[in-house]
Order: sequence, then C-alpha cells, then structure tokens
Amino acid sequence: MNGSVRVGQVVGVPLRMHWSVPLLVVLFAYGLGRQTLPAWTPGRSDAVYTFASAVGAVLLMGSLLLHETAHAATARRKKIAVQDVTLWALGGMTRMGRPPTAAVAFAVAVSGPLTSLAIGGAALGAGIGLHAMSGWAVPAAVLVWLGWANLFLGAFNLLPAAPLDGGRVVQALLWWRTGDRERADRAASRSGQVVGGLLMAFGWISFLRGAPGGLWLVFVGLFITVVAGAERQRAVIHTSLRGVKVADAMSSPVTTGADWLTIRHFIDEVAVNSRHSVVPLLDFEGRPSGIVSIRKLARIPGARREALRVREVAIPLSQCAVAAPSDLLSEALDKLRPGAGMRILVVDGNHLVGIVTAKDISRLIQRHTLGGRGPD
Repeated sequence: MNGSVRVGQVVGVPLRMHWSVPLLVVLFAYGLGRQTLPAWTPGRSDAVYTFASAVGAVLLMGSLLLHETAHAATARRKKIAVQDVTLWALGGMTRMGRPPTAAVAFAVAVSGPLTSLAIGGAALGAGIGLHAMSGWAVPAAVLVWLGWANLFLGAFNLLPAAPLDGGRVVQALLWWRTGDRERADRAASRSGQVVGGLLMAFGWISFLRGAPGGLWLVFVGLFITVVAGAERQRAVIHTSLRGVKVADAMSSPVTTGADWLTIRHFIDEVAVNSRHSVVPLLDFEGRPSGIVSIRKLARIPGARREALRVREVAIPLSQCAVAAPSDLLSEALDKLRPGAGMRILVVDGNHLVGIVTAKDISRLIQRHTLGGRGPD
C-alpha cells in the first residue's frame, strides 16, 4: 500500500505500517481519554486519563494486528502465499494469494473475526473481574473498553459483504454449495457494493444530524464499495476466461533484452522497440531472468545510466508470475502476486515464448464478447 513502511514481520510475513496509523492511535486515545474514561470513572486527574487512554489505544492497535496475524498465519498453514500485513486507518489488510478450495477460503476468512471476538471476550471478562476483585476502576475501564471494541470489530467484520471477512465467509459457503467459484465471487462482491452503499448513506445522514463519527462510516462504506467493485470485475474476468489457455492470450514474439546491458544501452537498443510497459530480461544462457519497467528506467538519472546494469533495477524471476503455454489462463492469473500488476511470463522449458499483460487480457475478453461468450 502506498504511504506505508516496513516495521518488522509477523509469522514470517513483512509487517507494514501506513502513515495514518499514528493518527488513528491519537484519535482512539482522544476519544477514550476525553470522553469514555471521564464518564465511566469520574474524578481522576488529566494525567491518569492521558496515560490510560494511550495504553488503551496501543492495546487496540495490537488487537487489530492480532486479527490480521490470524489471517496470515492461517493462510500460510494452508500453503497460500502471503505478501504482507499492513496496518492502516481502516484497521488492517493482509495481502495473499487466492485460496485453492472453499474450505481453505472459509478457514482463512473466519480466523480474523474469531480472534477479535476471543480477545474481546477475554478483555471484557478481565476488566469486570479486575474491578470486582481490586476496585482498580481505570485499568478495569480500559479493559472493558478494549473488550467492547474488539467485540464490535469482530461482529462488524462478519457483515456479509466482501471485502469484509463476513463476505469472504459467504463467498466460501456459496463456492462450496454451488461448486462455482466465480459465481460465488460475484455474489459476495454484489453484497459488498450494497452494504457499502448503505454504510455511506447511514454515515452521511448521521453526520448531517451532528454525529462526526458518521464521516468514518462514509469512508468505510466507500472503501468497501470500491474494493467490492474491483473484485466483481475480477470475477467477471475469470468467468470470461474459463477454459482458455495461456497460449491463446499471450503476445508472441516479445521484445527481450540482455540483463547484463547498461541501462543506457538497454534503453537505446531494446526499450525503444518494445510494445509493452515492461521488458523481459534474458541471462547469458538465454534463460529468462526477470522483467524491468520502462517507467522505472525513465526515472533513473542520466548520469547513473552508464554505471548501472539493467538487472540491478529489475524484478527478478523469482518474484514474477510464470506459466507454460498449455496452462489454463485462469490458474495462471491466480499466481499473480497482490499488487504486482497483471504480467505473466510464458516459458516453455527454459525458453521465453511470450508474455501476458492486462492489454492482452482485455483484448481476449473483447474478442470473446463479440463471439457471444461472456459471464452469466
């Protein structure tokens, strides 16, 4: 996600933090310290409220991290590639590959809300018990607040709307019942668009009636609507490409370049002749070694182009999607890394025979539409 930086890793997966997270912590702390704690435990000093609210806000962010960690850990146990976990203003996001079966999809989806509900129940019970046994009102109030916040988080995420976890659960159940993954994807994304629209409407009405928190619901609803629309489009693409081979979509022959060339020579001799925004690279033995973006080459200062080899700024083959000409295109698309773009290198043995890009997919779908083949 743009605007995020890596801050560590969890369960072997890179952990990233968006710039909006500190702002979110401040907002949580402000609401807890200025409103909730003074109402629940009146008569304490400002210093007590400030310290307790800061602790509560950090604990809540830790809870959000555990929610996403549960998704990542379950996905890795099920042999799904996980790119990273990112915390941001709307909670968290775990980027991963597509689950291979409905059962795996269900397990990954439900793990996050169950973790939040478990944390919520434990914190709520601990807060009530602490107050009853010791009378420590402020720590108990923080735990009770944390408990209710996690219970709300778990329940909200179970709404039947993709990309929320509840939408993924519905998606998995429909996939299991119908055996049609794309149909289940379309149904869950439609639900997401409807729920997102309702949240935006409710949030806007609340804001007009004097509730500032309504704007938060508007942003959440907008996010759900946009992502659900993108997922619906992806499901339509998979339906349109059902049964299509990679060889039917690839561009071939494709312009390639030697990875040992300097960037200056590569631009002058290779990039200017390419029809694609990325150029596949070959090593000394003629085997594919990765891809390089022409846009990235253009951003390199002229003075450095003579010193750098193109392989030094390229995406290595290990991070590229690779498929054989006889592979199903829908299965090849599932190999794409989240956020890596729609580019598939087509390799036969050790020889590069073509490339599949977003333009190739679009052209193929248009051809199928003209021929009368399309999604339901």
